[in-house]
Amino acid sequence: MNLSTLILVALGVGIAFGTLLNTSFPESIALIDGYVLAPVGAGFLRLIQFVVVPIVFSSLLLGLTRIQGAGQVGRYAAKLMTSYVLTSFVSLCLGITTALVLQPGVGVTGFTLSGDSALVQAPSLVSWLVSLIPVNPLEALSQGNLLQIIFSAFLFGIGIQLAHEKSKPFMDFIESIYHISEKILSVILYVAPFGVFALISSVIATQGLALVARLLFYVLGLLLATSIMTVFYIIVLFILKADPIKFFRSLSQAMILGFGTASSNAVLPVLLQNIQENYGLREEIASFAIPLGTALKRDGAAILQGFNAIFIAQIYQIPLTPSLLMAIGVSSLLVSFSTPGVPGSALITMATVLSASGLPLEGIAVVAGIDRLTDGFKTVINVIGNSVNAIILSRWEAEQPILDQPLEVAIQASSNKG
Repeated sequence: MNLSTLILVALGVGIAFGTLLNTSFPESIALIDGYVLAPVGAGFLRLIQFVVVPIVFSSLLLGLTRIQGAGQVGRYAAKLMTSYVLTSFVSLCLGITTALVLQPGVGVTGFTLSGDSALVQAPSLVSWLVSLIPVNPLEALSQGNLLQIIFSAFLFGIGIQLAHEKSKPFMDFIESIYHISEKILSVILYVAPFGVFALISSVIATQGLALVARLLFYVLGLLLATSIMTVFYIIVLFILKADPIKFFRSLSQAMILGFGTASSNAVLPVLLQNIQENYGLREEIASFAIPLGTALKRDGAAILQGFNAIFIAQIYQIPLTPSLLMAIGVSSLLVSFSTPGVPGSALITMATVLSASGLPLEGIAVVAGIDRLTDGFKTVINVIGNSVNAIILSRWEAEQPILDQPLEVAIQASSNKG
C-alpha cells in the first residue's frame, strides 16, 4: 500500500480502537491514553512541526527570488488576497446560512444568560497588524510565528533582489535547507500512520461518541456546510479546467494527514510536496501561495465562526437582528484570517467573535467537547481552499498580457505560442 492508503487505514483502525476503548474498557482509557496514545500523537505532531519553519522560510525565499521584481510580488499578493476574501466570504455565508436553515440550537434547553456574562476585550485590527512585524527575525523563526516568518521572508526577498550576485552564497545555503528539510519530511512520513492512529484514537476514546449523539444536529450542520464548500471548489476547478479528479488524487495524502492531525501548519510540508510533484503546480506559484495560504486562508474557521455564533444565539434564545448578523459576519471574516493553524485554534479565537457580537462567552463550553471531532473536517477544507486559491493564481497569471511580463519571459512566451 502507498502512504496515503496506509494513513487512511490507520485513521479507520484508530476510530475503531478508540470506540472500543470508550465503550468496552473505560477503566483503561486513562492509562492507555496517558502513556501511549497522547504521547505518540504529540510526538508525531512535533516531528511534523520540526520541518514546518525551515520549509516555509526557505520555500518562500526561493519563490520570491524566482519572481521577477517587487511589482510581480505585489501582483501575486493582491490577486491572492482578492481570491482569499471572496472565497472566505462564501465560506462564512455557508456557515451562517446552514445554521439559520437547520436551527441546530433551537429547542436546546438549560441555557440562560447570567447578569455577569464574561466578556473579553477584542484585539484591535491596528494592534494585530503591528504585531505582524517581527522585532527579531530569529525570534519569529524560533517561535514558529508563520505570519511574522512570511513578513521576514518578504523583507529578505527584497534584500536579496537588491544584493544581486552577492546574495548567491546565502541563497545556495537556503536552497540546501529546503532540500534537506524535504528529505527529513520524507523520513518523518514513514511514522505518519502511527501518529494519525494515536491522535484519532485518543480523541474518540476520551471524548466518546455519546457527545456526538447529543450534538448530532450541530455536527451534521457543520459537515453539511463544509461539504457544500467542497462542492463549490470542485465547480471552481471545473471552470478553471483544472481536473478535479487529478486534484483530489494528487492531494489525497495531504488531506488525509490534515484530517488526522487537525493542523494546517502540520500538513504544510506535505501539501507543498503534493501540489508540486503530484499535481504539477508551478514551483514559483506553489512556493509563494501555499505558505501564505497556510498562514491566512481558513475556510474551516470562517464556516465554524459564523455557524457557532448563530448556534449560541439560538440556544440562549437571543433574537437574530440584522445588526447582530452584521456583527457576526464582519468579526468572523476578520478572525478567520488570524486563526492559527493548530488544533482547536478556531474555538479559541471564537471568544473574539462572541465578544464583538455581544454574545455570551459561556457558549464556548457547549461546543468545546465536540470541536476536536469536527476539527479534522475543517482542516481538510482549509487544505482544499488553500490549494484551489493557489491554482486560481496560477490560471490568473497565465492570462497576464505579454507586455506586462519581463522581456525575456515575453520572448519565450511568444516563441512557445508560435
